[in-house]
Amino acid sequence: MTDRKEIYLDNSATTPLSDAAKRKIEEMLSIYGNPSSLHSLGQKAEAELKVAREAILSALGVRSRDGEFVFTSSGTEATALALIGCAHAKERRDATRILISDSEHSSVANTAASLAKEGFEIVKIPTKRGVLDIDAIRPALDKKIFLASFMLVNNETGARYAVEDAFSLIKEKYPEAITHCDAVQGFMKLRFSPSSLRADLVSVSGHKLHAPKGVGGLYISAEMLKKRKISPVLFGGGQEKGLRSGTENTIGIAAFGASVSDLMSRRGEIEAHLEELYLYATEKLEALGLRINSPEGARVSHIINLTLPRIKSETMLHFLSADGIFVSSGSACSSHAKGPSGALVAFGLSAAEADCSLRVSLSEYSTKEDIDALATSLSAALSRLVRIK
Repeated sequence: MTDRKEIYLDNSATTPLSDAAKRKIEEMLSIYGNPSSLHSLGQKAEAELKVAREAILSALGVRSRDGEFVFTSSGTEATALALIGCAHAKERRDATRILISDSEHSSVANTAASLAKEGFEIVKIPTKRGVLDIDAIRPALDKKIFLASFMLVNNETGARYAVEDAFSLIKEKYPEAITHCDAVQGFMKLRFSPSSLRADLVSVSGHKLHAPKGVGGLYISAEMLKKRKISPVLFGGGQEKGLRSGTENTIGIAAFGASVSDLMSRRGEIEAHLEELYLYATEKLEALGLRINSPEGARVSHIINLTLPRIKSETMLHFLSADGIFVSSGSACSSHAKGPSGALVAFGLSAAEADCSLRVSLSEYSTKEDIDALATSLSAALSRLVRIK
């Protein structure tokens, strides 16, 4: 009896470790010094942090003098540092308005909600059909504008928001306003830099890029640091230039850097593979009569959202899982939330449609054979599970 192949198509939730990350983890097992220690073992660990930091800054298109990259435990913590750290950097302020989209990841949406309890005004900008409504931003731009945080890629629909247009509009009218981009789903999938986005702050995460869970980071512009527009939210020994205390996850950070360097070396090849696979998958899924929730604007090649005919996503997930095929009903971080996906409702789906939608997310390791197996299993499920009223 042979083991059944597992077909993993939930890469927006997390990714399998790359060989580059695995090799680096194995190497780091013998580099156990504390990076803050002054002796040679500590210095060796600190050198690994420097290599990883420089690799990630390079991938972001940032020269070291133009900004800092602070390692955190996750993309969520990076976003908390961005939003809360800026909100608390000054005790008194006249500008208290924060702009976010109506389909942000919970790390932004829930942090913004917590800041609303402190007196900040939260304005949500529509993203119907996956398009950030730039015109809706204009009425919110006055002296009260403090910060804007827009995701680069929606983690459920794959929509690529025109963050640079939004941030350029804001900066032209109010240069002192702070701009933050959650680029967790966009980093190493799209070509951008903080400068091209006009972003002061950019959050990223390692486990979306074949690195281990438990490591992320925040890019902070040199101007933000110079003007002290951000303060730490975690206090202690002053690691990470005083912005994120706590002994660094040296193994995870080194593997993060190694994975990013590996992806950079094969970037064009991976981009072409994902685009070809996206087109192949959407054709196969549409042939089954499934509706693809394609963004009207720009999109990425690794996320496909589809709506099933009168089958709840949870039911289909269990059916596919029994066949060894793993997809998602939406954001893994919101899997315990009650009610329909806010991102899909913001996209334009009804609550019932959102409850019958799946996310298929690809990586460089995904193949056409994986898509064929998904289509076969979905076809079998549709014939068995669709209830005719």
